[in-house]
Amino acid sequence: MPTSFNESVIEQFRAGGGKAGGPFEGGDLLLLTTTGARSGTERTTPLGYVRHGDSLLVVGSNLGAPNHPHWYRNLLAHPVVRVELGTETFQALAVPAEGARREELFEHAVRAAPGYGDHQARTARPLPVVVLEPAEPDGWEGPLEVRTLADKIMEVHTWLRGQLRQVAAQADAHFAARAAHQGPGEPPAPGLGLQIRQRCLAFCQALRFHHVSEDAHVFPTMARHHPDLAGTFARLTEEHRKVARIQDELVTLLAGVAIADPERFHTELGSMSRELNAHLDFEEETIVPLLAQVPWPPAPPARSAGAGRGHKE
Repeated sequence: MPTSFNESVIEQFRAGGGKAGGPFEGGDLLLLTTTGARSGTERTTPLGYVRHGDSLLVVGSNLGAPNHPHWYRNLLAHPVVRVELGTETFQALAVPAEGARREELFEHAVRAAPGYGDHQARTARPLPVVVLEPAEPDGWEGPLEVRTLADKIMEVHTWLRGQLRQVAAQADAHFAARAAHQGPGEPPAPGLGLQIRQRCLAFCQALRFHHVSEDAHVFPTMARHHPDLAGTFARLTEEHRKVARIQDELVTLLAGVAIADPERFHTELGSMSRELNAHLDFEEETIVPLLAQVPWPPAPPARSAGAGRGHKE
């Protein structure tokens, strides 16, 4: 099967240590890997980027086509993306800019790469400007060393708690700006609606993956070795269901955060915070100590004596 244009650019980029040739030679190029909104399949797209301070900006220009590019629709559904920049690969949170901030950042992008202005002139849709932010919550340092499964679970728990605190802080700032605003137009502070939505969606998806992994793998394995903890595992599994119900309601609420009722929003977020922290506390008291001797990452399975030998008919 012939190699597509994008595939050839990706191959050149990776083979060239983060540099591409052809029409992209000498340009600022990164690889953005998103998760399909419907398929759940990872897709990598080469994109031009613009620096803005310490941030990276990508523009959903689609060469001025009437529809947003697929990668933009993907990151709205799955905001945690993978970025390859030069020889570095890292996770980022993809946050579309809103309102006055979007206008400011788009003007900056056009000054750096005038072609975006031409693309905007071809279409009636405002070209999305996406800021690639650190995926980790503010102040995140993580554990110094992860040697055991207990360490790994505590790392995930710390990350989840940090994300939840940041969502709450951003929501407070958003509602405070709305309350202080008077007169027509947007609040003077940058809109945080999509930023809150993207971070909360990333948090909820990470939490769901964490719980599914525990329910499908960690808990069944431990239950075989600790039958006396059957009641504990049953309680944890039921708490997973309760937290999932709350987070689904919160994601729905966040879809309209720009016009959400602050009291209702804080009630939902407070309820989820209490449930989640109580659940994590209980897990850390009952399950995590039992995993302190389980190495992480797990050792690869031992190969059988005949593994790797060719087989002849």
